[in-house]
Amino acid sequence: MATERINFNIQGMTCQACANRIEKVLNKKDFVENCTVNFAGETAQIEFDDTQTNIDELIKIIEKTGYQATVQTSWQPESNSETHWRVWALLGLSLPFWIGMLGMMFGSHILMLPILLQILIATVVQTYFALPFYKGAIASIRGGLANMDVLVSVGTLAIYLYSLGMVLMRYDTHHVYFEASVMVLAFVSLGKYLEAKTKRGSLNALGSLLQLTPREVTVFKNNAWKTLSLDKIQLGDILRCVQGGRIAADGEVVSGEGWADEGHLTGESQSVYKTVGDKVLAGSILSGSLDYRAEQLGKDTLLGDMTAALADAQGSKAPIARLADKVAAVFVPTVLSISVLTLIINWLIASDFTTAIVRAVAVLVVACPCAVGLATPAAIMAGMGQAVRHGVWFKNAAALEMAGSINTVVLDKTGTLTQGKPDIVDIWLTKNTTEKQLLAIASAVEQHAAHPLANAIVQAALSRDIQPLRADNVNTIAGEGISANIDGVGEVKVGKLDFCGFKLPEHLSGIWQIATIAAVSINNQAVGAFALADPLKPDSITAINRLRENHIDVHIMSGDNPATVAHIAQQLGLPDGQAHGNQSPRDKAQFIQQLQQQGTKVAMVGDGINDAPALALADVGFAVRGSTDIAEQSADAVLVKQSVNQLTEGLLIARATLRVIKQNLFFAFIYNILGIPFAAIGLLTPILAGAMMAMSSISVLSNALRLKRMKF
Repeated sequence: MATERINFNIQGMTCQACANRIEKVLNKKDFVENCTVNFAGETAQIEFDDTQTNIDELIKIIEKTGYQATVQTSWQPESNSETHWRVWALLGLSLPFWIGMLGMMFGSHILMLPILLQILIATVVQTYFALPFYKGAIASIRGGLANMDVLVSVGTLAIYLYSLGMVLMRYDTHHVYFEASVMVLAFVSLGKYLEAKTKRGSLNALGSLLQLTPREVTVFKNNAWKTLSLDKIQLGDILRCVQGGRIAADGEVVSGEGWADEGHLTGESQSVYKTVGDKVLAGSILSGSLDYRAEQLGKDTLLGDMTAALADAQGSKAPIARLADKVAAVFVPTVLSISVLTLIINWLIASDFTTAIVRAVAVLVVACPCAVGLATPAAIMAGMGQAVRHGVWFKNAAALEMAGSINTVVLDKTGTLTQGKPDIVDIWLTKNTTEKQLLAIASAVEQHAAHPLANAIVQAALSRDIQPLRADNVNTIAGEGISANIDGVGEVKVGKLDFCGFKLPEHLSGIWQIATIAAVSINNQAVGAFALADPLKPDSITAINRLRENHIDVHIMSGDNPATVAHIAQQLGLPDGQAHGNQSPRDKAQFIQQLQQQGTKVAMVGDGINDAPALALADVGFAVRGSTDIAEQSADAVLVKQSVNQLTEGLLIARATLRVIKQNLFFAFIYNILGIPFAAIGLLTPILAGAMMAMSSISVLSNALRLKRMKF
């Protein structure tokens, strides 16, 4: 089966029940592996077998359920001017009713509209402005699920028909509620309009990313500088960026200099100086002027990766959202039942059908499945966007949610806490080996490894004009070392002392006690060893302190010798019991399992093959960008800047997001738990209920937006 994943923009959803309906229909199809619909983001992410169906067929299925779908080529749809006009026209039609009600508050009926004019306005509203609600309700019922449109349609139509019947049958103009049928629709429409603007605007981190690249670029073509659209640029083209402009592609500076603001991409708060030979990133803002060679374009740039990752992540669903899904599935039928009971009970008790129907309508109108449906995805979208701005990419919503519960972090040492650029600080040689010989044979083997220590040995050989020898039958043992055969030499091993089969002489002390050792043997006979030192990253100490201040335990797990790991831990202020050396990939994974068995929620941070099992096993695995492919594939999130401080920020953002989700769910449930009974006993009029319904969704969205303003 050839699985393809596509993101769609969905239009026409009014509450979580709509999203659930699309999921239910598509997930029943044999050729659909998985479908998740994000109500807050108005998107659907579908994984399907492209040998059995295609995108057009998927769009037709979605359209049959009553919604519009388009492939997500850009995140932010164009503003709907018709919707804008309808909302303001509806508010204008409701204004005379407002004026009349204000007059009644002061004991005057002069400002009340004549009954025929009330009927005319209410009829226009019901036959034109309410049509989107009716269409949504009919499509929903046909699909076997009731949504918010059903509640609004039934409520406003019932109060309109009741009022019209009172006038036509009894000519009773004192117990009519045309204003309620108009003003409820006005409030709900305004609320949905503001909700849509908020979702597509303030919550839209993807829209911000997509606007980072310029539409036109200055490029050197045919011995002249020309202005071309971005899609006309090719790899290898020389591009120019001037003061205040945005870099259009990932590339290398060939002339000029400047300071690049890469904050949107890496989370770096300060601009980075760029000159000839330095790399620049698409989307960064330049202070200065420089020319650069385009090396990555479009989706292949860091910005392209980030956009794709965020689109996938925001299209996924957090486990906590399942609660909202379950509630949404029964919410509308339950409210309809409560409304009918309210009508019957009030009619029997008060013997007044007018009071009964007004209260029944208020129950329908005040109930808000939207707030419940928005509670989780709105917070997830805001949290994802904030995380990306701080240089942390969560691959899905489940990872973000789990990260909010992390209380223990396990860190790899090399490349995570340290700079990952070790230097050789000393060399030990046997009597029959020269430094040149040792570097030649060691670099011959290490050139096939991806570890920073291997790169240090290769670079040391090249800096001395020593060319690596040819090596065959290369074999890498994760966490131990690497071996290969060299013609005329034999089997060469480079790695841990145990792997190479010997111990260092006892007279070696000082730097050898705390350095990382790379031993070298030929046919299991010692020929020498390298002592390498890798300094801490500048922000590692600060990051560890912040983790501990936020009650997160920290452990260092490394394949390095225990003395080296203990020395690093001492620099970071960690006790010896939280520094673990000589750890194989299996040891790291087993240690994480032990922590989890104690009820601990564990995050693992690493960058190499050695870390892949632990990254996969941890509750949340963080890979450092630029890690080995297997490490990034095993991880649940990526740290763009290769900084532990980004880990701290990512965990704090996740905690804040989880907190906002719980607040939103609490508010949404409390609102409905209190609002429906209050409406049933007459404490809320339909008009006030409509206003409260609109405000409930806006309140949930506003609470989610607080994540954008928080400092981490």
